[in-house]
Amino acid sequence: MDEMMQGRSYTDKKIQRVALQKNIGLWSATTIVIGSVIGSSIFMKPATMAGQLGSPVLLIVVWVVAGLISLFGAMAFAELGAMFPQTGGEYVYLEKTYGDFFGFLYGWSSIAVINTAAVASIAFVCADYLGYFLHIPKLDPVTEQSIKLHIPFIADIFPLQNLGVKLLAIAIIIGLSIVNYISVRSGNAIQFIATVVKILAILLLVFGILFSGKGSVSNFANSHSFKASGFALFAAFMAATTGAFASFDGWVNVNMIAGEIKDPQKNLPRSLLIGLFICIIVYALINIAFFYVLPIDVMASSSLVASDAAEKVMGIAGGGLIALLIVISAFGATNVNVLTNARVVFAMSEDKTFFSFAGKVHPRFQTPGNAVIVIGVLSILFVISGSFDILADMFVFMSWVFYALCVIGVFVLRRKFPDIQRPYKVNGYPWVPGIFVVFTLFYIGTTLYNDIVNYRNGNSPMINSVIGLLLTLAGVPLYFYFKRKQRVAGEIK
Repeated sequence: MDEMMQGRSYTDKKIQRVALQKNIGLWSATTIVIGSVIGSSIFMKPATMAGQLGSPVLLIVVWVVAGLISLFGAMAFAELGAMFPQTGGEYVYLEKTYGDFFGFLYGWSSIAVINTAAVASIAFVCADYLGYFLHIPKLDPVTEQSIKLHIPFIADIFPLQNLGVKLLAIAIIIGLSIVNYISVRSGNAIQFIATVVKILAILLLVFGILFSGKGSVSNFANSHSFKASGFALFAAFMAATTGAFASFDGWVNVNMIAGEIKDPQKNLPRSLLIGLFICIIVYALINIAFFYVLPIDVMASSSLVASDAAEKVMGIAGGGLIALLIVISAFGATNVNVLTNARVVFAMSEDKTFFSFAGKVHPRFQTPGNAVIVIGVLSILFVISGSFDILADMFVFMSWVFYALCVIGVFVLRRKFPDIQRPYKVNGYPWVPGIFVVFTLFYIGTTLYNDIVNYRNGNSPMINSVIGLLLTLAGVPLYFYFKRKQRVAGEIK
């Protein structure tokens, strides 16, 4: 009973400090899940995965398996989010489970690169595909290469490269930052509209292809020339699953805004489960449509499989439809990342493990305005540098490390606070979170192994995952700086 009261009082104390308004309902939260997950990857990843597996049936199975594993992770996060319905998501869960040091490490890596690189990368994709409809000016190659900045152990970056696209991406980030600074409702409305339009356009594409009569059901029975069995088949399956995981990533974003969801103990778990279930169905339908018009060999060699599938049915107009879909997807994903990721900055500042100005709620707009500015400015710097893709690759690895730690936290908290109120419990415990942890640890281990092998074979100039770990640990001095400030002020918990 003492542990239960201790857990509740700690939670209530944190909730009382949060002054953000609860303006997000169930369906708005669900569109945040869908908008975070469905981005541009689904329009490109199937080609690579087709080459890895060589079987239409296996490829569909991969998408379903990856979706179910992601759903298992979401169920675990739903339990955590219902227990601690506060702004900050993973930062809050790691702090409650392992202490503020681990919470800080996540928050630091999130602010330094994970989330800001994601915003920059997605905004760049949005701006790049807008070039299908707009004339975007570009400097000549000599001028683009005239300024070079060298980052040791990372890469050479060229700020003037793709300058027109970068300026458009910066404009997108600034515009969405202003919207989210002024109003949570407006930012959420943009997300809701973008997600609904995206889903309708995808369904139009899918059923337009399936009912076009220009494909063949026999494509589902044909296999690629690649034939694998035993361990080789398992390795190919896992490699393809990794690509599918990347396309399903993003569902965790809704947990970051739990403090602003109406009745979060009910609506957070529901939005996660409904949103991911919809994504699984949509992804399966998209791949079925692709296979209907493209044999496995053609899909495997396609640079943009969605465009090839659409053009076969709709001609040149199909390419325009895909470009528009990617623009809508990327625009919505940029908005939802600005909307949600600012809450991690806000939560850290509230706990005095980041600069205090970022933890202030705007007195008029009732938004974490300063935190939105922090995310926006850092994202713009990544756009200018052009290095976000490299850094994002490193920190995708770190994202999965923190996913594993959070879901392991479900087991830890069941022992640590067995009597604390859990409005939602993971169905199938301990198997459901256990399966997610096993898959995640396998992914982490194989990623480390592959990065090291590629580095030793000269296929990569650096070990991305190890650099990601080191960059995360580089924030440790900042942690002790903030803890010292708290100690001097007599504010240590």
